[in-house]
Amino acid sequence: MKRVELIVGWREWLRLPDLGVSQIKAKVDTGARTSALHAENVRFVRRGERRLVRFTIHPQQRSKRFAIEAIAPLVGERRVKSSSGALETRPVIVTRVNVGGVEWPIEITLTQRDFMGFRMLLGREALRRYAIVDPGRSFVTRKVSRKK
Repeated sequence: MKRVELIVGWREWLRLPDLGVSQIKAKVDTGARTSALHAENVRFVRRGERRLVRFTIHPQQRSKRFAIEAIAPLVGERRVKSSSGALETRPVIVTRVNVGGVEWPIEITLTQRDFMGFRMLLGREALRRYAIVDPGRSFVTRKVSRKK
């Protein structure tokens, strides 16, 4: 088994390159099984036999000034218990995440996180085999530099 060398804090800056997100602040939550991303205008589309999901991402917390239109293959739908305890059916996608220069594929559910503290939640399944969490630290990896 490969040794895990990436250490992350309870919150980190990360990238979602397949979705066009150059930086987003995420809460690292080992209590959450699945990762979640705030998505608006979620629409299901077909391209031949492929099922896709099209959605809008607002990566800046508490702001809707900047929007990214994204599209990703739909892996499925999952019933998830929200932090309020309500069951919700969410679309699931697989995309690459980049944390501190290390990149790997993760599953993400799309949901409304407007009133949550973070637009992105990085769950324990995404971290498994790739990162160790130091819950006493924040932003252990460097902030992602903005490239034009």
